Amino acid sequence: MAERVVVSAQDLAARVGEEIAVSDWLEVTQASIDQFAQATGDHQWIHVDVERSRRESPFGATIAHGFLTLSLLSRLFGDTLQVAGSRMGVNYGCNRLRFTAPVTAGSHIRARFRLKDLTAIDGGVQMAWDVQMEQQGAEKPCLVAEWLTRRYD
Repeated sequence: MAERVVVSAQDLAARVGEEIAVSDWLEVTQASIDQFAQATGDHQWIHVDVERSRRESPFGATIAHGFLTLSLLSRLFGDTLQVAGSRMGVNYGCNRLRFTAPVTAGSHIRARFRLKDLTAIDGGVQMAWDVQMEQQGAEKPCLVAEWLTRRYD
């Protein structure tokens, strides 16, 4: 397990343009896909019907919802980075987001976090992250995004 990177917003300001951290691998299980389907009401067979997906899907297995993959960024970020001195953080959105490859059930993903920009805001900072999420063994990333987060003092 990789050690969590602890860095202050001041230190991050000097590292704009750098890759700050790479998360550990996280398994995307069928159970997590099913739970996401239950929470969102998106029960499309390519996500939840294991047998049909094996037979009919071009991926040969069920795949995670794109928005499940996106949602895992918060977990991977929290497991990987801690912004010291902030009392809370929020997702602020994405300027750019693409699901560039399917994430099959049982696969492992990780995220690379490159700090694109850091801007002072009232009570804290806004950070723009260039994120690439990788699926173990795949040639191209499964998600690319410019993700905005805010940290408050």
